[in-house]
Amino acid sequence: QVQLVESGGDLVQPGGSLTLSCTVSGSDLDIDLMAWYRQAPGKERELVAEITSGLDTNYEDSVKGRFRVARDVAKNTAYLLMEKLLPEDTAVYYCYAQEWRDYEEYIHWGQGTQVTVSS
Repeated sequence: QVQLVESGGDLVQPGGSLTLSCTVSGSDLDIDLMAWYRQAPGKERELVAEITSGLDTNYEDSVKGRFRVARDVAKNTAYLLMEKLLPEDTAVYYCYAQEWRDYEEYIHWGQGTQVTVSS
């Protein structure tokens, strides 16, 4: 059974920094894309950043230059390094992993971790 475990959410002041981590556990894993999404109250879930197994990255426009996604492919762990945090970054952040198994694609989600940016 594949599980995603996230950590790192916290309350932080505007302008502060925070790092989220997400580890995928399971046997014989073949994880391609990993990503971070977020969902603020009353809003739809949106993509924040994504990273392939080849370490290609993509970012949502509002976080470019402030957030950085990283990955330890061998450990099936992804990180989201967030700097210059703004109140509008407040949301539940979800980890996403795309697994390939026997030529079938499986999508997995983490349970979410709360990030609150407030003074």
